[in-house]
Amino acid sequence: MITIDGSEGEGGGQVVRNACALSLVTGQPFRITNARGKREKPGLMRQHVTAIEAACAIGGATCEGVAVGAANFSFTPGKVVPGEYRFAVGTAGSTGLVLQTLLMPLLLADAPSRLVLEGGTHNMLAPPLEFVAKAFVPVLRRMGAQVDLRLVRHGFYPRGGGRIEVDIRPGALTPIDCVDRGDLRAVSATALFAALPDNVAERELATVRRLLPEWPDAAFAVRQLPDEQGPGNVLLLEAEFEHGIEIVSGFGKLGVSAEALAKTAARRMAGFLTSDAFAGPYLADQLLLPFALAGGGSFTTVKPSQHALTACDIIARFTGRRWAFEQQPNGCHLAQEAIG
Repeated sequence: MITIDGSEGEGGGQVVRNACALSLVTGQPFRITNARGKREKPGLMRQHVTAIEAACAIGGATCEGVAVGAANFSFTPGKVVPGEYRFAVGTAGSTGLVLQTLLMPLLLADAPSRLVLEGGTHNMLAPPLEFVAKAFVPVLRRMGAQVDLRLVRHGFYPRGGGRIEVDIRPGALTPIDCVDRGDLRAVSATALFAALPDNVAERELATVRRLLPEWPDAAFAVRQLPDEQGPGNVLLLEAEFEHGIEIVSGFGKLGVSAEALAKTAARRMAGFLTSDAFAGPYLADQLLLPFALAGGGSFTTVKPSQHALTACDIIARFTGRRWAFEQQPNGCHLAQEAIG
């Protein structure tokens, strides 16, 4: 059994999700101690429990010690059974992060599956569903995966209530190289809000206009959602390149002004635009698992985060393959399987 100290590396929930996915794919059981040991509130949260229970449901797995707040638990995989599944996080916990746990095992299964996930779709601790659908899934499709994702209803923190539907048709993943993102084709800034004053979104976009003055007026849009889906607010900055898309998000929360939220997001986007990297930090985190399971390939990214380095370590424990980042002359980092 593989034993993992959940306080090592970035010390968060990504360790739990990747371990469950890799266990189902490789058939190796594991035990985690000190789960989320570096978080302000360590131990499993509701969304992590849902992800583990969902992994047990699709994979005929058994687990011990899984409960909200638990620090130690074990997971023994069975055989992945494709089919139709519905999982509700029960809070604003991220549906996208539950999907991250289930997607690779179901992509490598022997029949199609359909997932309905209910909970949070837009919260500050996970990439929004637009990011998953526009930045991450298209790369999977280039690798041969067939994934269709639909955002049925938004779910903001703390209310939740969102819903996504995912159709997955299995197939072998082919290694690809995502080194060059190509020319910039289009940019956009969209402020979504529900059950909040209109001027919140307008103030966010005004700040982005000031910090990204080269973006055209047509790139800016406000989208008001039904009040029953709120209160909530998210700012989405999108840059579409010839070979990929980057989305930077900012989530409204109490105590953070619209201007401060937009300033942080605009500066992150400006920084990415000045690089030559294919993937931003969040996309790099998500690409490591499918690239490793495809058996190769490469992509360029910005300076690797602690999340990414921790993901590399978990992948190596289950597969024996170690991924590494090598800085290139243009400042990008090339992610690929380490030789030797």
